[in-house]
Amino acid sequence: QVQLVESGGGLVQPGGSLRLSCAASGSITSFNAVGWYRQAPGKEREFVARFTPGGLTKYADSVKGRFTISRDNAKNTVFLQMTNLKPEDTAVYYCTMGWGSPDYWGKGTLVTVSS
Repeated sequence: QVQLVESGGGLVQPGGSLRLSCAASGSITSFNAVGWYRQAPGKEREFVARFTPGGLTKYADSVKGRFTISRDNAKNTVFLQMTNLKPEDTAVYYCTMGWGSPDYWGKGTLVTVSS
């Protein structure tokens, strides 16, 4: 069983930046499904960004060019750098890891984009 703990959320003004972190309780190198999802108030959870099994990155169209997913395998940590944030980015952000699909989920970290 792997525990995932997200951090780095908070209140930010439109146009601002945040960096989310996801710390895993064990090694993340064996997972081929590593990514981020989000759930906005009153909406369904949606995909944000992920690593492909080949190590490439994929992004939702709504965040492409603004968000960057990265990882530090030595620290068992995955990051989501978010820039040029918009009010519609307001959501709880979840880290996921697994084999082929998200098997493990963190409890999420809240990002609020508001002036």
